[in-house]
Amino acid sequence: MEYKLKRKIDSYLLDWKKNPDRMPLIIKGARQIGKTSSIEHFAKTYKYFVEINFITDPQYKKIFLSGYSPENVIKEISLINPEFKFVPNETLILFDEMQVCPDCATCLKFFKLDGRYDVICSGSLLGINYEEITSVSVGYKIDYEMHSLDFEEFLWAKGYSQSQIDGIYEHIKNIEPFSENEFDIWMNCFREYIITGGMPKVVNLFIEQNNFSGIFQEQRQILKAYEEDILKYAKGLEKSKLKNVYFHIPVFLAKENKRYQITKVASGARNREYIGTIDWLKDAGIINVCYNLEQPELPLKGNYKPTEYKIYYRDTGLLIASLDEEAQIDLRHNKNFNTYKGAIFENIVGDILVKQGYELFYYKNEKSTVEMDFFIRDANSLVPVEVKATDNPTASLKNLIGKDKYSDIHYGIKLCDKNVGFNGTFYTFPYFCTFLLKRYMYEKIEKL
Repeated sequence: MEYKLKRKIDSYLLDWKKNPDRMPLIIKGARQIGKTSSIEHFAKTYKYFVEINFITDPQYKKIFLSGYSPENVIKEISLINPEFKFVPNETLILFDEMQVCPDCATCLKFFKLDGRYDVICSGSLLGINYEEITSVSVGYKIDYEMHSLDFEEFLWAKGYSQSQIDGIYEHIKNIEPFSENEFDIWMNCFREYIITGGMPKVVNLFIEQNNFSGIFQEQRQILKAYEEDILKYAKGLEKSKLKNVYFHIPVFLAKENKRYQITKVASGARNREYIGTIDWLKDAGIINVCYNLEQPELPLKGNYKPTEYKIYYRDTGLLIASLDEEAQIDLRHNKNFNTYKGAIFENIVGDILVKQGYELFYYKNEKSTVEMDFFIRDANSLVPVEVKATDNPTASLKNLIGKDKYSDIHYGIKLCDKNVGFNGTFYTFPYFCTFLLKRYMYEKIEKL
């Protein structure tokens, strides 16, 4: 596919190249999120580019048999393809689809010590034995986890300037409501993003034709590819159990409490029989996992129940594509997102938070009298984030902020289809502002 989309990794790669002490780079992420096309675009800044794909050209798996030094590796590559040029300080080498040849990670140390060639490895998380790769390469590589397009990248694709996007931030920074025209335009963009998701091929198709025609077919192909990868790469786990978990995600999201329960995915299923399946799907970049906190207090890590969680799709467009056809048609044509019990809004907010670097946690007490969708934090506070598909009262949010027993919580955030506001207790932000929450939290920290 022709590279057209501006991505955040573009500036990251340029900064990486400027660093005189740069180390080999491993770019990881789910399939079809644009890793290879981004690297190929970046490669145009070099005079010479050597691209090795271990899937399309499996003969290259043998290039490490005689050793891992740059001299040996380059000699073996040149025997297979003598047209490749290796010129010191002017050559970028890409080892693509490294999940099928983890041996390539071993050579990174030697390329770093040699220093004459820049090296990038790339691959989907599917099938990567990443612990093995990490142990081999400690101190001689850096990692970059890539995602599908976030909402800001989607707005770039639609042609909006950075100054226009920064204008959205000024509204939440200054608690200044959007004009009716601004609100409607940004909310419409957000609804489009919900349906398309962030897969580059899908976004390109939508931008080129300015409608949703063919979007569903592309998304279904990606879902099918994920299913095939489960069958191909899942090792040491029962593939039927992985598929069971994967296929039941929309079922649980459609329920009122949305908590995922292994005991209900199949007759007689038990949690202990499914150990590792959730982690595998998460590491594969297919799902986001949101854990229930023991108590809504800091620190978050180590303060959650590992057996109580919700599972979200990493890409909300793929969630919609996984629904039954009638639901898809309704969502694409009528945009009746509220009919799916808020699952779509929770899913996309969770995905946007993960793309900002947050881990996902929720809270629900044993009596179900207090529950909260997500939590983020500033320097001193735990900040509950409530996602409202409707304009119902926010009893749990008021409860968490108002009671002395939740001493780490001083204010909250409500995300909904409403304008910017602050009532002295919690902030109200439109859904489309979610991608700016990390920036907003950092600014709060800097003011302290």
